[in-house]
Amino acid sequence: MTHYRTLAGLLCLTLVSFSDQAMAQSTIFNVPTTDTATKGTLYGEFDFLVQAPGPDVSRTYIYNPRLVIGGPGDLEFGVNLPVYSTGLPGDSPSNVYIQPNAKWKLYDNRHHGLAVAVGGLVNMPLNNRDSQDSWGLLYGVLSKKVATGDHWPRLHFGPYGIVSANQDPADGPVSFVGPRGGVILGYEQLVHKGISIVADWYSGTNGLGYLTTGISIVLPGRGLLNAAYSIGNDSWKDDNATRNRFSFIYYGVVF
Repeated sequence: MTHYRTLAGLLCLTLVSFSDQAMAQSTIFNVPTTDTATKGTLYGEFDFLVQAPGPDVSRTYIYNPRLVIGGPGDLEFGVNLPVYSTGLPGDSPSNVYIQPNAKWKLYDNRHHGLAVAVGGLVNMPLNNRDSQDSWGLLYGVLSKKVATGDHWPRLHFGPYGIVSANQDPADGPVSFVGPRGGVILGYEQLVHKGISIVADWYSGTNGLGYLTTGISIVLPGRGLLNAAYSIGNDSWKDDNATRNRFSFIYYGVVF
């Protein structure tokens, strides 16, 4: 399995911001929301993902520390450092990346429950550069809260696209494999104070194409715990049936 077919969660910025009542996520799991961090807020997060089910000795593990800071004018800036390891826990990493990213909330109408944001991310390999190249993700997202009140759902919808240099392996390292555009969808449902059921989806049979469902819990001390299961859009195909499925857990905290 190539690194392009592991998990979309490593391809999106993740952070949180606080309101008077609850914590709002800037991603659900993989799909970005229209939320942005408060100016000057510093957020740290650590993601852990494990291929499940997977081969006993060639299972893929992903470790992803992240930092994000809120900027002026509903801007936010961040960096991810995902590390992929194929084998047993503690084995040498297969691939290491750095992912600078940014997002801007350009419209927010709380009265009608509507918001719009745009953003992007650059994925740059730090090793094995003879076999892979950098690429960029651009997206736009619109969110709609169905009705007033904390327990009504919020929906997310928008397009995404990939920008990269090389698409043909004959010309050198390939930067991205599969369709280079599609749709993102997201769903959030608060079921109790500080506890939400959440789900998101990227279309496409590529490294972004996953359906992820799980739970989000606000913790004391301005923390957040999310747990989910991600299923690749091609995970039911032929001998790939057990490859593109991951257990996904992360903890984040605002400093």
